[in-house]
Amino acid sequence: MYYSRYLEANLKKQLDTKEIIVVTGMRRVGKTTLLRKIFVDINSDNKVYLDIENPIEQKIFEETDYNNIWANLKQYGITNKQKSYIFIDEVQAKPEIIHAIKYLYDHYNVKFYLTGSSSFYLKNLFPESLSGRKLIFELFPLTFAEFIVFKNQKKHFWPSFKQKDKQKNRIAYEKSIKYYDEYMLFGGFPQVVLEDNLEQKKLILNDIFKSYFELDVKSLAGFRRLSAFRDVLLLLLQRVGSKLDISKIASETGKSRETIYNYIAFLQSTYFIYLVAPYTTNKDREVSGAKKVYICDNGLLNQLGRVSSGSLFENSVFHNLKKYGNIRYYQRYSGTEIDFILADNKTAFEVKTTGLKTHYNRLKRLASTIDIAESYVITKSFVADHGFILATDI
Repeated sequence: MYYSRYLEANLKKQLDTKEIIVVTGMRRVGKTTLLRKIFVDINSDNKVYLDIENPIEQKIFEETDYNNIWANLKQYGITNKQKSYIFIDEVQAKPEIIHAIKYLYDHYNVKFYLTGSSSFYLKNLFPESLSGRKLIFELFPLTFAEFIVFKNQKKHFWPSFKQKDKQKNRIAYEKSIKYYDEYMLFGGFPQVVLEDNLEQKKLILNDIFKSYFELDVKSLAGFRRLSAFRDVLLLLLQRVGSKLDISKIASETGKSRETIYNYIAFLQSTYFIYLVAPYTTNKDREVSGAKKVYICDNGLLNQLGRVSSGSLFENSVFHNLKKYGNIRYYQRYSGTEIDFILADNKTAFEVKTTGLKTHYNRLKRLASTIDIAESYVITKSFVADHGFILATDI
């Protein structure tokens, strides 16, 4: 059974545009399933779906004269006499074909959809000659709204935070909180979500991490000491929601600051971690520079990190907030902090497992000092008061 993803509508809108569409993200987040659904729905017979990890399908593009590629595609029922749709899965398996894709894009009426497993590939995969020819879309593990769909449940998610605050409903909360508990513990990888057996979920999560380490880290990174990289990764899992102290991590692992920076850059580029920068103002009381770290998926965090329920909750909130825009945090030298700020629309959030009125009053006072008028406490427990948003509603 197919379950719709949030990117689907946006990707379908691109069918009539000229640009090459690239869908990237971690392995096992559902890129192939999503693109196959879009491919099936195209109202044309002049289309082909290719898996470039298959050596036979790699040979289609191994032509000195790129015009001859059409002769190879003819075997798949594709012609260049009308608009064609070419879907290429796992394009990083044969990066040389990018030059052929560019040529066909420039000279024929063809629409390309590509998948690549990580932005680390994409940094070196696309030459400057593709500048202006591609649009990149990122697919992540499921948001909670998608998780609910995968569980065959119906729930309304209000679009604005003001509506989420005003329209809180205890019955809807009670129906969805058990699903949020599962989401918080096991995360949003589709295969994990669709598995009912808890022990099997853990096995799948272990396999996802093993695949990441074997296919991304070992084959791509070129790090001489993988054990040191693993140690840094495990340290970061323990520091979720905390500011990165590069010097301390270097001291604990016995590696140089430059090496730690390289490890973190790789983890970030392969979507394993996310870094949140501070919200900047002109006030000199603000702490600037250090970034907070979050992990790609709660299931992996819970399985590998063994962190507190509070850290798991904050990590899950982060992943559901990032779809709304650019996330920052704020802290003064005194230590007073705002967990998250949506910088583009100036909305502040405090994350509390059990929200209290004192939390909201403190947040509102602090947010007002940096000219942020809209602020909410995101809580896992039900709070009917104004200023509180339920985690099950974001």
